Amino acid sequence: MLLKKKMLAYDIPAKVQAMGFYPYFRAIESEQDTVVKINGEDILMFGSNSYLGLTIHPKLKEASKAAIDKYGSGCAGSRFLNGTLDIHLQLEKELADFVGKEEALVFSTGFQVNLGVIASIPGRHDYIIIDDLDHACIIDGSRLSYAKVLKYRHNDMASLEKVLSKCEPDKIKLIAVDGVFSMEGDLAKLPEIVDLAKKYQANIFVDDAHGLGVMGKNGRGTADHFDCTDDVDMIMGTFSKSLASIGGFVASDKDTINYLKHNARSLIFSASIAPANAASVLAALDIMREEPERLERLWDNTRFAMKLLNHYGFDTGHTETPIIPIMIRDDYKTFQLTKELLEDGVFVNPVVSPAVPSSSSLLRYSLMATHTHDQIQESIEKIHKIAKRLGVFEDQKKANV
Repeated sequence: MLLKKKMLAYDIPAKVQAMGFYPYFRAIESEQDTVVKINGEDILMFGSNSYLGLTIHPKLKEASKAAIDKYGSGCAGSRFLNGTLDIHLQLEKELADFVGKEEALVFSTGFQVNLGVIASIPGRHDYIIIDDLDHACIIDGSRLSYAKVLKYRHNDMASLEKVLSKCEPDKIKLIAVDGVFSMEGDLAKLPEIVDLAKKYQANIFVDDAHGLGVMGKNGRGTADHFDCTDDVDMIMGTFSKSLASIGGFVASDKDTINYLKHNARSLIFSASIAPANAASVLAALDIMREEPERLERLWDNTRFAMKLLNHYGFDTGHTETPIIPIMIRDDYKTFQLTKELLEDGVFVNPVVSPAVPSSSSLLRYSLMATHTHDQIQESIEKIHKIAKRLGVFEDQKKANV
C-alpha cells in the first residue's frame, strides 16, 4: 500500500506531459545519423553522443554481422564464467594499446565499469575524492564503496588540495574525475590534478566516456591530450559514444586489472557484451587509427558551431569540446525551446533541474564529424529564432545588470 502511494504521488512527468513539454523517450525510427526519422519526419540530430558518426559506418555493420554468424547473438553468461570469447580478449588488448596502458578489462556497460572499479578498490578506511560535477555513475560507484567520499568544487584545484590535505596520509586516496564533463563540455584539469596526486600520494581514475574518440591523438583520450597517460592510474571509456556500440572498459597496469577481474562485482555478476558489440568496437578502433581526418572534421564542425553561437550572442559556458551547453537558465523556457525545435526539425537535449539548478538549465548541443556546415547553420539559426522570441536574451541581459 505504501509503495503504491509513493508511485501515485510521483506526478512530475505527468505535469510536464500535460503542459505539452515532455522531452524524453522520443522514439527514433531510423539509424542514429545526422538526420533521423521521428514520427515519419526528417529531424536534424544534435543530441547524439556518436561524435565520430560511426554508428552507420558500413565496416561496423559488416563486422557485427560477421560476429553474429561466427559466435551467435550472445554469450549467455558473465565474463567470469562462460562469457569470455577470444574476441573479448582481442578487444582488451587493442584497447589497452590504444589508450597506452598495460591491460584492459571489458564490462557490459560504462556505468558498470564505474560501479565495479570505484566500489571495489578503496576500502573502509580509504578515500574517494570526486568533482562535484562528476557523472552519476561515479557518484553511484562511490556510494557502493565502504570508503569515505569527499567532494571538491568543480575544477577548483584549491578546493581539491584542501580535501586531500585532510586525508590520512597512509590510506588510499582515489581521485575519480570525468575527463570531459558530459553536460558542460569542459575538461578536467588533469595536469594540475596529477601534480596534487603526486604531492599527496593519491591515485587518479579518469572517466573518459566523452573524451575517447574526441581528445588526444587519433582520439586516444583526455590523458593523451594532456600528455599525462603514465600519471593516470586508471582510464575508463564507453563504447556507446565515439565507438558506436555498447559496453565499457577500464585500462590500467596488470596488477590492477587482475584485482578487478576477481573483485569487481559488476563484472563478475553481469553478462558479457554480445559478440557483435565487441566486433563493432574493434572495427571502430581501426577506423579511428586509419582515418584521422574524421576527428579533424569533428573539430572543424565544433569551431564552426562555436563561431555561429558566439555571433548570435549565446552563452556557451566553459566548453572546450564538441559538447556545447547553450545556457537558457530557465526550466520552462528550456522545455519550450526543446519542444518547438523538434517541431521545427531539430533534436537537442534539455538539461533542467534537478540535474542542474534551474538558473543553470541548458540545451545540450552535441556535434558529429558527419554533420555538414549547412546542417549546423540551419540548426543554430532555428535555435536563435525561437530563443529570441521566448525572451532568452532579454532574461540574460537582466541577470547580468
